[in-house]
Amino acid sequence: MAPRENGIASSAGKPIIPFISCSQSFFRRKKGLPSLIVSEVTTLRRHIEWKHHPLYDKWCEKNNFESKLPKVVKARKEAQKAADREKQSSLDPHLEERQPKERTIPYSDAMFREAAVEWLVSTDQPIQAFEHPSFKKMIDIAARATHGVTLPNRKATRKHIIQLFKKNLTGLRERLKVH
Repeated sequence: MAPRENGIASSAGKPIIPFISCSQSFFRRKKGLPSLIVSEVTTLRRHIEWKHHPLYDKWCEKNNFESKLPKVVKARKEAQKAADREKQSSLDPHLEERQPKERTIPYSDAMFREAAVEWLVSTDQPIQAFEHPSFKKMIDIAARATHGVTLPNRKATRKHIIQLFKKNLTGLRERLKVH
């Protein structure tokens, strides 16, 4: 047990906690017995809070120590909760960036004519391409689309052309077979 100096338990000359030999314990005094304090942390904290609160507060302030008394700890936690409630929470973790949807421009003859001429010039097509039956068929099919038209990329177009070629070649072989 640590030696006592001026009611403060000490170890190697350094104060540990304020502690007064407590012979004034209410229950022990009634029975005429010496005061014994069970050396459990929670029991000691409650005893210090009940009997020696002002002395303990002075010691904590002097030694820059955070009070561990139950009521003080509870009040500190409640104050922290109140401060947390006062803070405005951030929505950043809950937000996700949305990709803008592609807007379909309503059809007009003037816009179609402008787009067709731009295609004709930029791909170096002959003017007669507009009169070709397959071009007219493509435009008629695209006109029936309600949510715009999705054009295949180069790879998909190449694959489709090769499949058409093989299909036509197989059809030609079947016709040229001699029975």
